[in-house]
Amino acid sequence: MGERILITGGGGFIGCHLTRRLLRAGHQVRVLDSMIEQVHGERSRPELLEKEAEFVRGDVRDGEAVRRALQNVDSVVHLAAEVGVGQSMYAVERYVSVNDLGTAVLFQQLIERPVRRVVVASSMSIYGEGLYQDEDGGLHEDVRRMPRRGPDAPWDPLDAQGRPLRPVPTPETKRPALASVYAITKHAQECLTLTVAPAYGMEGVALRLWNAYGPGQALSNPYTGVLAIFASRLHHGQPPMIFEDGLQRRDFVHVEDVARAFHLALERPEAAGQVFNVASGHDRTVAEVAQALAVAMGRPGLEPEIAGKTRSGDIRHNIADIGKIQRELDFTVRRDFVADLAELAEWVAQQQAEDKVQQARSELERRGLVA
Repeated sequence: MGERILITGGGGFIGCHLTRRLLRAGHQVRVLDSMIEQVHGERSRPELLEKEAEFVRGDVRDGEAVRRALQNVDSVVHLAAEVGVGQSMYAVERYVSVNDLGTAVLFQQLIERPVRRVVVASSMSIYGEGLYQDEDGGLHEDVRRMPRRGPDAPWDPLDAQGRPLRPVPTPETKRPALASVYAITKHAQECLTLTVAPAYGMEGVALRLWNAYGPGQALSNPYTGVLAIFASRLHHGQPPMIFEDGLQRRDFVHVEDVARAFHLALERPEAAGQVFNVASGHDRTVAEVAQALAVAMGRPGLEPEIAGKTRSGDIRHNIADIGKIQRELDFTVRRDFVADLAELAEWVAQQQAEDKVQQARSELERRGLVA
């Protein structure tokens, strides 16, 4: 027998894919989403949301809207959040309000009407710099970015002896190292979920997401996932813009794999009270990804524009250890990155989007957040 599941922020990229999956599994889905213009434009209902889903337009910070959305709900997936490291560094009040106050409002209402389980979307950003290893095999989990002392200074972090550190997969046991306002708010969302839920007889689960990609991302949102930002630039015949030297490493995970991880986190008993990394387990440089996407979109001559500058709040490397979710929830990555780029390119070719990346970069530079 299926449950009735509320997805806050369910009108977004991940939410629409998750809704489709849950409906096919026999659940009923209610979506609460405020439909902010930066993500949805002027639409009144999410374009990709399944017709079978019940849609409620409302702000997660509105206690009455949340109360109504929770009526007769069995479980909650909490996706509602402002997303973007760079923007969070100047839109501080907005990010803290939506992400943290919104989560507090949700739990204030859940106290009166508890559900079986709450699964919150956390982020790899809470790790800051990922786990590193030195030349002697020692592990470093407290690496912090330092300002470069000149144009010839290395981009990668060094150990106390001045030797380069090598990024290694980051497990859930690594201590948080919060390097942006966005990271701070995601950590607070996670802590609220794992603290308040069990106090009222509910099960809390947090999924720390790496870089999700796939059809349906908001191409006109310059603070969305990096692949969507690159795709928007290439779609308009412009080169992808990359900060630093382009050799920073990331893990990219398809949105359908992310949706399956949320489905497992909702249903598997073993997930209760746990934190899991959600990624593909394969890391790539950002420049490599930009070049591969340009080829997939039929624009192989558009080489990335390497800024050679650092954006405040960014981290150098963060690659994922997904052993825990594989062992405990039987999570498997089913998507192929190269094939998925072709799928993404085909979808982007059919879209109309406004390229706002240069505008976003100029805003960061005006505020002194790029150096």
